[in-house]
Amino acid sequence: MFARTGTLRNALRYFPPSHHNILAAEFAQELRQYGHIYMYRFCPLIHMRAYPIDQYPCRTRQAASIMLMIMNNLDHAVAQFPQELVTYGGNGQVFSNWAQFRLVMYYLSEMTEEQTLVMYSGHPAGLFPSLPSSPRAIITNGMVIPNYSSREQYEKMFALGVSMYGQMTAGSYCYIGPQGIVHGTMLTVLNAGRRYLGSDDLRGRVLVTSGLGGMSGAQAKAAVIAGCVGVIAEVDEVPLRKRHEQGWLMEVTSDIEHCIQRIREAKRSKAPLSLGYHGNVVDLWERLLTEYERTGELLVDLGSDQTSLHNPFSGGYYPAQLSLHQANQLMATDPARFKTVVHESLCRQVAAINKLSEAGMFFWDYGNAFLLEAQRAGAEVEKEGGGATEFRYPSYVQHIMGDIFSLGFGPFRWVCTSGDPRDLTLTDDIAATVLEEISANVTERVRQQYNDNIRWIREAGKHRMVVGSQARILYSDQKGRVCIALAINQAIADRRVSAPVVISRDHHDVSGTDSPFRETSNVYDGSAFCADMAVQNFVGDAFRGATWVSLHNGGGVGWGEVMNGGFGLLLDGTEEAAKRASLMLNWDVSNGVARRCWSGNSNAYETIQRTMEEQRQLRVTMPYPVQDEDVLDRALQG
Repeated sequence: MFARTGTLRNALRYFPPSHHNILAAEFAQELRQYGHIYMYRFCPLIHMRAYPIDQYPCRTRQAASIMLMIMNNLDHAVAQFPQELVTYGGNGQVFSNWAQFRLVMYYLSEMTEEQTLVMYSGHPAGLFPSLPSSPRAIITNGMVIPNYSSREQYEKMFALGVSMYGQMTAGSYCYIGPQGIVHGTMLTVLNAGRRYLGSDDLRGRVLVTSGLGGMSGAQAKAAVIAGCVGVIAEVDEVPLRKRHEQGWLMEVTSDIEHCIQRIREAKRSKAPLSLGYHGNVVDLWERLLTEYERTGELLVDLGSDQTSLHNPFSGGYYPAQLSLHQANQLMATDPARFKTVVHESLCRQVAAINKLSEAGMFFWDYGNAFLLEAQRAGAEVEKEGGGATEFRYPSYVQHIMGDIFSLGFGPFRWVCTSGDPRDLTLTDDIAATVLEEISANVTERVRQQYNDNIRWIREAGKHRMVVGSQARILYSDQKGRVCIALAINQAIADRRVSAPVVISRDHHDVSGTDSPFRETSNVYDGSAFCADMAVQNFVGDAFRGATWVSLHNGGGVGWGEVMNGGFGLLLDGTEEAAKRASLMLNWDVSNGVARRCWSGNSNAYETIQRTMEEQRQLRVTMPYPVQDEDVLDRALQG
């Protein structure tokens, strides 16, 4: 009772006492019905989308750019549950309630270039005096005293309206729809083929995974772009049909025998295929195992999982023993029993995966806490002699993307604030041309990554990835990001691009995230559970020119498991914007490469060495590796 009273009291703080009688009754009903006060009466009637930047009633374009990005995050074509202010990931909030949205938009409309908006987990603390060179917004989400950063405490704090799970780009206002994860997934699959199958050619190769919701929905499109056969299981027919209607899923079936038949046919024809299986992925894994045991034919080459296991007991994972409806009922009526059933399902899933892996399939954890939750369930995922972040199977960072991060590559993105597709086409061409020019003088490994991204950009129009704002993503290293940003800024100055451009990145990047079970899972010096890098990145971006910065607890693998941050920077064609972009982007990448170098990563060592040669003011502390391990043994025995 005390918690419910406190929740209601906290919600009413936004309003004068004269309105409390009416609002208290409404909010109490929301609390009973939804378990949270969303303040639906304040949900605006305006069509929520990224309007051209000049249509926002602001005193500064920097503030207008933030308003544009917020509205894009809540666009019904972009957001997963826009009415609940959730952009993606099941519970990745932009704000905690609609009053906060209205107050933030009011503050941004009034803001000058000598003020900064301060955001506490969705709550606008206010406009505070600052410098023109300061960020226009400082955002923190879920900053909790470490001993209280548990899943149980999150539920209480969110219900009270005092903290919020911002995921990554939800709470930092930088989400650009599924395009980002499509591109990242495509690169992961391509590089998985190179590592595990020894080939760039994935025709006739089969990837089996699960999830077609907000982020995971990208898997179908990414598989086809990579050229393989993607089979994705999904228990909920709504997102499955959505992906089929938008053309990302080529075929849908609820017949598991037909699914097996189509896999066999697609392997034989070597034609790219995205096949959605309406059913539980555990059943699919077990059926694939049965087929192998009966015929000796291994129908799957690559395997992963993208269910929302950062949120396993509140709809992120549906156990095989129950239908979708039964699971939702049990989740609400008997949470303890539901947790037991989830653990039993995870154990079944892992048992089938283990046997298929022994037969020759390559499986990786996609950073969704699959192996972490499977371990907690008692499944056989332990790695003999492994460290705290190692399991029987690698994360995609450990084996696939980690070395790419260590080269300085990560998800760089931009948004054309005009809303004009012609501006996006022009900036696509600028980016591809820049990468083609600088790829002539790089190592073969770096050139391979450039070529993947040049191909992506040159084919971007064909893949029709734009949803919501006119945005683009590509993976680039430090030099590429800076050169692209400066070239776009010059195009704005020359009026070839008609309006300013916001540059940003996913938090899932070289420097932006400390996540021991994902982004920093290939850091083996004992610092994987340290969060200095992400915090330093947030602070460093703030005073090097970012328009806004954010720092979040949680994202990807869940609350209490991650520290991550991001930024937005408005390019307006001025020399000042060019200076900010160069200074901030160089730091934004070098910070993470330096940390990875210090941890012992050889790619990062070489990358930061080359960067220091190019930038005389950059001086990084370099590690001296122990060359004779016997020195350690002798010293400890002495």
